[in-house]
Amino acid sequence: MPSSCTKADSLKNVTRLIFASLSLLGGGGGLTKAQAGDTAVPAYGAIHAAGNVANHPDPSLRYRVVFETMRAAPDPAQINPSLERAARFMNLLAADGIHPAIGDVVAMVYGPATPSVLSDAAYRVRFGRDNPNTGLLRALRKAGVTIEVCSYALAGQKIERDAVADGVQIDLSAMVTLANLQLRGWAVIH
Repeated sequence: MPSSCTKADSLKNVTRLIFASLSLLGGGGGLTKAQAGDTAVPAYGAIHAAGNVANHPDPSLRYRVVFETMRAAPDPAQINPSLERAARFMNLLAADGIHPAIGDVVAMVYGPATPSVLSDAAYRVRFGRDNPNTGLLRALRKAGVTIEVCSYALAGQKIERDAVADGVQIDLSAMVTLANLQLRGWAVIH
């Protein structure tokens, strides 16, 4: 082993070799690169080896998807489950070597989920703690996901624009954004 190769690198290579061997033997259907540590949104949106299953991501498709992020987490200390699903989707695609273009995956936040996109300071004022979604929002944006929030939802919940986390786009209306994206070919995941 070269001196620049770490124990972690060696373990990753052994893991990849095992998965490749299983695939060649026919026992690894459904095992993907993600199980060897290749994810788009690390630490969020966990995926697993599913075995021999149908309907894997199709590399011939352009994945343009909008996640309707309307429900809040049951507890303000928890991550928003719809944002977590967006991370899982990105990880499922990455596991099969698919990386959508920046902006092709959108999380449209509105309704009770609106506080999910508050800055830590603003979240602390409302809930007495930092926003548990901060790291997830950052990781989603790094993976190319656009995070958008409805200005009507902000107004309805008396949230000032400057209370929104950095990198979150404020849209006129979730209804308009969802309609525009659907008419332009985006699939909606509820």
